[in-house]
Amino acid sequence: MSRRTERVDGELQREIAAIISGELKNRCPDLKGLISVTGVDAAPDFKTAKVYVSVYAASEEEKKASLAVLRENAGLVRRALAGVMRMRTVPALTFLEDTSMAYGSHMDALFASLHDKEQKK
Repeated sequence: MSRRTERVDGELQREIAAIISGELKNRCPDLKGLISVTGVDAAPDFKTAKVYVSVYAASEEEKKASLAVLRENAGLVRRALAGVMRMRTVPALTFLEDTSMAYGSHMDALFASLHDKEQKK
């Protein structure tokens, strides 16, 4: 990955997070929970970008509903990005759930259970 791509990914991440927490939360009352943009992976030609989000909601249903709202409003986020980013083409956005936190928790639980088994021996 080039330094330019890394720099643009970081800038996109910051701006998308600001748009979601501001304009999109105001427009879409169905957007519930704490939403964090954990990463952005833009294609080298900047035509598309994968946006990884982590949603902390009260229930699994609220989490899925918030992800659906994000996906439905990808065009709105893209238009808002076009207003703040100085890019020739603003990438088409695809919102994906970042499951790394759940995976990390699962691995911690596995290691803890292995540690407990070792102590019982």
